[in-house]
Amino acid sequence: MVVEKTFIEGLLVLKPRIFEDSRGYFFESFNQKVLEEAGLKENFVQDNQSLSQKGVLRGLHMQAPPHAQGKLVRVIKGAVLDVAVDVRKKSPTYGKCFSIELNEQNKTMFWVPVGFAHGFLTLQDNTIFHYKCTNYYNKESEACILWNDKDINVNWNVENPLLSAKDAEGTPFKDFVSPF
Repeated sequence: MVVEKTFIEGLLVLKPRIFEDSRGYFFESFNQKVLEEAGLKENFVQDNQSLSQKGVLRGLHMQAPPHAQGKLVRVIKGAVLDVAVDVRKKSPTYGKCFSIELNEQNKTMFWVPVGFAHGFLTLQDNTIFHYKCTNYYNKESEACILWNDKDINVNWNVENPLLSAKDAEGTPFKDFVSPF
């Protein structure tokens, strides 16, 4: 597995070695030793999976301490535009976003540590998205930043995504009080 840093400290892109032949493919989707060698010494306690149709946008979500979650995410089937926004107040990249396409062909994984809001837009029907989380879900600690906030300026390349009520009513970034 190749681990690449991004321009935002802490965000990592993980590209597995894929072995393909006429029978199909094989790759390691998780290897604790490789992650530890990359400096990621996290304990994953919960796996989540979602199924979404094309044009569904989920995010930008996070949980406040002590329930904050780091997430190792990947696409099992389909494709997404995956986005992380730095919400660490003392970070030089506070309010900056990083996006990457994750899909079933590239099998790329993305590490989103604590201190980031996270979201994704599905690019294909029947997209299956997988999250490995470092903390358990806690409804009372969740927060949502408005997906189309002008200050963050994520280029989702979509005008009218399918949103949950929670995501449609996210907090504008200028009004967001970061717990990190």
